[in-house]
Amino acid sequence: MIITESFDRRTLAAMEVALDRACEGLGGAREQHDARRYIASRILECALRGERTRDALTEAGRAAAMQVLVLDGASRLPDAATDPNVGRVQSH
Repeated sequence: MIITESFDRRTLAAMEVALDRACEGLGGAREQHDARRYIASRILECALRGERTRDALTEAGRAAAMQVLVLDGASRLPDAATDPNVGRVQSH
């Protein structure tokens, strides 16, 4: 899926802000690519569910960032390339 074709500019901007805000609290893990990718995948899931406000996207990103911190950084995060559940939108 090409993200830029799936969302309007306002949503894309909100997603970018949410990612930056979520990564602020990562400390040493902040620059790790895997951590950012994991957080971005959770923000994307939120947007795909239709929750596209900056607050909702930021909350999804911060929740993912907390998971990163709990798992002691990005070293034990699910790999989006190998884990079929990463990036999958769950229906409720």
